[in-house]
Amino acid sequence: MSRLVSLADEALIAVDTIAGRATSLFTPSVRLGVTGLSRAGKTVFIASLVHNLVHGGRLPLFDAMKTNRIARAFLEPQPDDAVPRFQYEDHVGALVDQRVWPDSTRAISELRLTIDYESASAWGRWFSSGRLHLDIVDYPGEWLLDLPLLGKDHTAFSRDAFDLSRSVLRHDLAAEWHAAVEGVENDKPANEALARQLAEKFTAYLRACRADNRALSTLPPGRFLMPGDLDGSPALTFAPLPDLPDSPAKPGSLRAMMERRYESYKNAVVKPFFREHVARLDRQIVLVDAMQAMNAGPGAMLDLERALSEILPCFRPGSANPLTALWTRRISRVLIAATKADQLHHESHPRLQAIVRKLVDRSIERAGVSGASVDVLAMAAVRSTREAKARHDGEELPVIVGTPLAGEVIDGVTFDGNTETAIFPGDLPERADAVFGADGETVTPLRFVRFRPPRLERTAEGATLSLPHIRLDRALQFLIGDYLA
Repeated sequence: MSRLVSLADEALIAVDTIAGRATSLFTPSVRLGVTGLSRAGKTVFIASLVHNLVHGGRLPLFDAMKTNRIARAFLEPQPDDAVPRFQYEDHVGALVDQRVWPDSTRAISELRLTIDYESASAWGRWFSSGRLHLDIVDYPGEWLLDLPLLGKDHTAFSRDAFDLSRSVLRHDLAAEWHAAVEGVENDKPANEALARQLAEKFTAYLRACRADNRALSTLPPGRFLMPGDLDGSPALTFAPLPDLPDSPAKPGSLRAMMERRYESYKNAVVKPFFREHVARLDRQIVLVDAMQAMNAGPGAMLDLERALSEILPCFRPGSANPLTALWTRRISRVLIAATKADQLHHESHPRLQAIVRKLVDRSIERAGVSGASVDVLAMAAVRSTREAKARHDGEELPVIVGTPLAGEVIDGVTFDGNTETAIFPGDLPERADAVFGADGETVTPLRFVRFRPPRLERTAEGATLSLPHIRLDRALQFLIGDYLA
């Protein structure tokens, strides 16, 4: 992949890194990036991670907690005053008190969790401060989709967009956009009304691709789906153009205007986000709703693989180098986590993890990523169901039990949000290749039901226990366990 940022940007990144290292001389800090694709549960993950560490949750596979070496974990003011704070208290209140899922991530936010601990070794206790700042950086998955654009000009972006839109899974969704660009003459004088029309049609196509029945992941530019305060700005009023030649654009033409705005989008939106946030990360977790993609079919899984293969190199992966660590950061560990494992019985979890492993291995091979440790995990940051067995037609089936959200419909019954029920979610295929359409195999759709967050248990003294989860402890061990060794 071509260089994502200029040498000037690299110099700014180096200055930021040196300043950050200087402020953490006495108390080490680790910056953990949390992002996800298509409603994968970033907010819930952060809220549960902090809640379990602060309240001493059940984390048997997190070594520092298992060996009672964590004295306490507590929130402190974050170091970046210009970045909004992750509203942890509001999100936990929604989960615990109201039993509703918190609002999705709409912009970047940050939270600092400080952990007081004892090193596992005498050497570590002698030289370690016994305190670690965990700076959690939460950002929308839609923004993540923009990072590959840094290595493409408008012509390459246009060709890729049209190639994708002509695929079997997308061509019907792109029909209105294709009709709008048919007959457009790229060298004609720039026209603001036409530019806005093409941008709106292209955005509508991207939104249709993201819908649950398609569950596609490769959807740049991400800010078209989540514009925020840039809505209606010229930086978001551009679109791919068809049949672009390799020759330069004619000055004053529609194509020249689209190219200028595309470059403005990269320079004013994508580069600052990359330089000020992504390039400063030490560890990264990417949450994916693999089950929704599987239900949408092999095309959605292949599209998810394509998105990951484009995204992974943009994280600046690499192992830590003591010689260059003062002025450069590399993300040394990346965790790809398939969320919502609580919607399956635990007997299917190994298959889900094998599918995600196959997905990531193929993405890594395609992207040529090396130097960083990449792991996969099937998890649920907040477990909303419990497991049971049920008999049906003389057969014992593994089922999950929970409270469906109000309005969910199962076998013609509409739930009120207060009634528990048991469902058999279905089985994942034994062979991971099946979800990619290997050998023409078909996959039986899973039975997805959205459940309310669980009602938390209380101790005899009335204290609320920590949020239940599936493999949050494994995620913590991989992401920060070595810092607490």
